[in-house]
Amino acid sequence: MGELQSIGTWWMWAGFGIFVLTMLAVDMFLLGRHGAQRVTLREALAWSLVWFTMAMLFGAALWAWLEHSAGREVADTKVMEYLTGYLLEKTLAMDNIFVFVMLFSYFAVPLEYQKRVLVYGVLGAIVMRAVMILLGAWLIAQFHWVLYVFGLFLLVTGIKMFLFAEHEPDLNKNPLLRWLRNHVRLTDGYHGDKFWIYQQGVRYFTPLFLVLVLIEASDLIFAVDSIPAIFAVTQDPFIVFTSNIFAILGLRALYFLLADMAERFHLLKYGLAVVLMFVGTKMLIVDWFKIPVAVSLGVIIAVLGTSMMLSLLATRHSDEKG
Repeated sequence: MGELQSIGTWWMWAGFGIFVLTMLAVDMFLLGRHGAQRVTLREALAWSLVWFTMAMLFGAALWAWLEHSAGREVADTKVMEYLTGYLLEKTLAMDNIFVFVMLFSYFAVPLEYQKRVLVYGVLGAIVMRAVMILLGAWLIAQFHWVLYVFGLFLLVTGIKMFLFAEHEPDLNKNPLLRWLRNHVRLTDGYHGDKFWIYQQGVRYFTPLFLVLVLIEASDLIFAVDSIPAIFAVTQDPFIVFTSNIFAILGLRALYFLLADMAERFHLLKYGLAVVLMFVGTKMLIVDWFKIPVAVSLGVIIAVLGTSMMLSLLATRHSDEKG
């Protein structure tokens, strides 16, 4: 028992925090300046490349600093953990995108209103991930057996996801949505990108507010899945946090890039399920056999690439038959 060892010094934590807040401020400033408008494919691609480039530059800077301060071996190990964690979280974030597509479709949210909801969704995801990471790090430091609980949870989650990949949840039966509809004053339609309006001094919430609440709830559920997964790769809180946050920061741009293609990647859910089962198994056997980080990275890339390729082949084949 004790504290988990971390490469993160106070100034590294502070610097990364300032960077994240600055980028979020820039993102929200640009959002406010442009108002409610559609995010074009070109804009989504540009932002996706920006976030990916920043994540890779951070990895390069981290390697350079660690190589200078701790040696080549430590630098190679930690940056490999960072890259694997980033790819793992980016992979699991795909499931968020499927949920976003389902929610926006169910509530018929106009494209120009979606980006405001996603900004707050990303903010909520960052806060929840930070809390979960701190809690997870503390639990693992105090109770090593928690790793087995995490591993079993991920294994069961992966199996359930694989078995029910084709199952579409019925939002009409969602208990949170039913409670909101019964206890909150709601408008009949949208009022721009506002979450609520006042009518005769009384506050009424718009359907966009319902979408926001459901997205934040899904963020919490996905955080419960993804945080144990990253601890299978590394138990260094700084690596866990930075790889997670970089994966989340690019989530909004990735949604607008892939939203129209979600149906074409329908087999991706099976790939995500296999990744979760692999990570869960890795945690369960960690005291007897430690799977190298490089092998984990290779497995994640192979599973993700294979499921995407098979998805595209399957949709192309069905298009040709149609």
